[in-house]
Amino acid sequence: MEIVRQRKPERVIGPFGEALSLNDLPKNNMTRWVIRRKAEVVAAVNGGMLTLEEACERYDLSLEEFLSWQELIDKAGLPGLRISYLSQYRTEDRARQDELEKSGA
Repeated sequence: MEIVRQRKPERVIGPFGEALSLNDLPKNNMTRWVIRRKAEVVAAVNGGMLTLEEACERYDLSLEEFLSWQELIDKAGLPGLRISYLSQYRTEDRARQDELEKSGA
């Protein structure tokens, strides 16, 4: 029986509408993550060019960190990836968790 595997795309659409290839992605020794680089990695995973596991391994990211980037883009777009927005989001999220714990939910 022949196994049919889907080929990974050679290019995906980046966060600003540009075509991205593996060579266009951030280098794997990245130490400073700016909005654009985070969004490019998320676009590569969402487009199937990288698997979630490959992205986390390539960029030494935790699963939670990558998923938080993806969630922030879904909720607030690229501005959601700003550190100041992330801090505000986490503060609001913690407040909601505290309220849920107090109410016994």
